[in-house]
Amino acid sequence: MEKKTTHEGDQKKSSAPMTQKKTSVAPTPPVAQTPPIVSLPPSQYHSPSLSRSPLLSPGGTIKKTPRIRTPRFITPLGSPLRKVLKLTKLDPEDAWLPITESRNGNAYYAAYHTLCSGIGIQALVLPVAFTILGWTWGVIDLTVAFIWQLYTLYLLVQLHESPEDGIRYSRYMQLAGATFGEKLSKFLAAFPIMYLSGGTCVALIVIGGSTSRMFYQTLCGATCTSKPLTNVEWYLVFTCAAVVLSQLPNLNSIAGVSLIGGITAVGYCTAIWVVSVAEGRLPHVSYNPVRASTEIARIFDVLNALGIIAFAFRGHNLILEIQATMPSSEKHPSSVPMWRGVKGAYLIVAMCLFPLAIGGYWAYGHLIPANGGMLTALFAFHSRDVARSILGLISFFVIINAVSSFQIYGMPMFDMMESYYTQRFKKACPWWLRVIIRANFGFGCFFVAVAIPFLGSVAGLVGGIALPVTFAYPCFMWLKIKKPKTYSPSWCLNWGLGLLGMGLSGVLVAAGVYVVIDTGIQVSFFKPH
Repeated sequence: MEKKTTHEGDQKKSSAPMTQKKTSVAPTPPVAQTPPIVSLPPSQYHSPSLSRSPLLSPGGTIKKTPRIRTPRFITPLGSPLRKVLKLTKLDPEDAWLPITESRNGNAYYAAYHTLCSGIGIQALVLPVAFTILGWTWGVIDLTVAFIWQLYTLYLLVQLHESPEDGIRYSRYMQLAGATFGEKLSKFLAAFPIMYLSGGTCVALIVIGGSTSRMFYQTLCGATCTSKPLTNVEWYLVFTCAAVVLSQLPNLNSIAGVSLIGGITAVGYCTAIWVVSVAEGRLPHVSYNPVRASTEIARIFDVLNALGIIAFAFRGHNLILEIQATMPSSEKHPSSVPMWRGVKGAYLIVAMCLFPLAIGGYWAYGHLIPANGGMLTALFAFHSRDVARSILGLISFFVIINAVSSFQIYGMPMFDMMESYYTQRFKKACPWWLRVIIRANFGFGCFFVAVAIPFLGSVAGLVGGIALPVTFAYPCFMWLKIKKPKTYSPSWCLNWGLGLLGMGLSGVLVAAGVYVVIDTGIQVSFFKPH
């Protein structure tokens, strides 16, 4: 009789409307007892005790809810019962990893992280692409690439949460695994993502170290008698600063660092093009596109220029991770504040990239150096015309931006390395192990920067391999997960962009191979220049 009565009670519960708040259910202490509500001060950047498994309530407060275990690190968004109870329960292993350890992010944090990862030193070589494409095609290609990557960015933000299966894809590799399968995703996405994280950190050490030397020489002046540090020693100084800053625990805790990185990136991009335009055009500047001697060389030059524009828009491999730092519920999905932050950040990115590319090409034309772009051109052509204080400030901004960008690009690597420990021992990494992991990663990048200084010679080749992460994979992910109607506008658009992105990646890889074979690589291990 007791079992029959309980069964009838369950039937009554399931027939109740979704909006009914009070239901006659057998008492279940973990759900029925409402946890106390704690207000989160606006100035509190990170509070582990409040951010392990937060739920954003309609009143703007944060509730702690019980946790359940789910496979791997995939976070459940909701189930039929949770939709009734308005609860979101998180995987306890998520609370141990740097990306999802704190979930009290907001639209401002998202804007800071997106701006810091979306604009960087790669933007300074955009005028180099214009020397091949010319004014018309340069502006057209830059505009199309900006709109294209902004669209794929929107797809990733919407795909972060899947109400259909109740999953939050908190990492790019998780979404790639759900789309392509575990084995195929490792082949297609693992290497590009590792390159966009680890490879970018290596490049930042090279840029930060070399710019530190320029900064020292600018402040010291021509009459300086002190013996300067070597390139390797400057790399080491920069790496030590980056490793110390990398000890901040999680992605939310570096929101202030990302804000500083974004401000300095905007600062040096704006200062470089303003100073270049204010100094006027160089004499004998030509805007005629540079043409190679052979037809095949011209084709590969154009492809290389397209690769420069495409590679200026990177950071998509961090979008899902940034969104994972936000609380989410059925009523308040994280996609709303995330997209608001992304729109604000990319408005600023557009205000930097377009004047930088157009103004830089106007000022230097075909004379702009292929290596270093605008920064090298500024010091090469205007080092005597511009005040040392301005040159020193620009160099200082580049260094601070490089240190800040190292943190956000390194965070997915920290997360991946710590996940091996949490999977094996079922507990969070102790603080001393986190210090060792992050120090090993930082000095490992330093070793690569010193040991393989010619890595930049094959950047075009590797950049072509990494391009689908930004331009192609999000379209295929949308088709697989959202399943738009066949031959609908959405279906046609995503298939077209996805295939075009994969085709562009293929020809860029071919162009990179041709450049390596045609020009060769000066192999010089442990001899950074």
